[in-house]
Amino acid sequence: MSADARPSSPGAPPEGAVLGKAARENFPVAPFFLPAAWRDDLMAVYGFARLVDDAGDGDLDHPDQVAKVLGVDQPLPQTRRRDGSDLPTEEETAFRLALLDGLERDLDRVFAIVLGTCGVEQPRHPLMRALVPLVENHGLTADPFRNLIQANRVDQQTTRYATYEDLLGYCELSANPVGRLVLAIAGVSTPERVERSDAICSALQVVEHLQDVAEDRARGRIYLPAEDLDRFGVTEADLAAPAAGGRVRDLIAFQVQRAGTLLDHGAPLVGTVRGRLRLLLAGFTAGGRAALGAITAVGYDVLPGPPKPAKSRLLREAAATYVKGR
Repeated sequence: MSADARPSSPGAPPEGAVLGKAARENFPVAPFFLPAAWRDDLMAVYGFARLVDDAGDGDLDHPDQVAKVLGVDQPLPQTRRRDGSDLPTEEETAFRLALLDGLERDLDRVFAIVLGTCGVEQPRHPLMRALVPLVENHGLTADPFRNLIQANRVDQQTTRYATYEDLLGYCELSANPVGRLVLAIAGVSTPERVERSDAICSALQVVEHLQDVAEDRARGRIYLPAEDLDRFGVTEADLAAPAAGGRVRDLIAFQVQRAGTLLDHGAPLVGTVRGRLRLLLAGFTAGGRAALGAITAVGYDVLPGPPKPAKSRLLREAAATYVKGR
């Protein structure tokens, strides 16, 4: 049993606001050189992941519309914190958790449709309906999708990570499922490839955290492990400065090296595949390396804002990774 991937629904929020964010990522989400079917599949995965992240971060353009479509009755908070910070209020956190619950119920509808359950309601959100043909055509399981939702629940409850291992445990939920979905869509999943993919995806997540130190801190979250803050003598107040001091730069340099090592461990995945998939995986890996290069180029001062790599650097990194296969 199947469902239309992109039907319209009265009151449904536009998909473009979510999917349009693909161009801002460090890596190509669904590049032109892929077959149209692959691009559609990857955009369906991206649309789901971005929708869930935006719900968890409070970044939805029309949260009230999304709540209405999903049947969420938790009221949208009308007030912000009095101190003017970006930290969510208890009411905002409750609303975000309710949205995530609503999205998981919609995910249940996706898999019920695919299983042919009689009388089941169609998924309510258009980006969730786009998952139906994806799951059906590739025999995907619910676990990767549920893990991405759970990662955003964790973000509502956990704002600090004691150790690097704790942070990697978070990446198991927040990043690694995406790589596993890509391998499954391409039909090339093996235990070795999954292990390499996990390393790449965790590295990309760590890189994103390094780029967004200031933004995350404003949201009340610090993804730099507490043990490393202590090791380099960095306080949370240091991360609130307009520019990084020497100790913060040393800390970020250490994290850049660590992320690079993780990326290098996963990069041989590129050499295990051929053709357009090889080019796609080279692009993912190159995006991480180029972002690390951009952080290095600003002297590890990430506090003024996210350092972004030039497209020329990304293309050079992608070409080198494609040729070497790692």
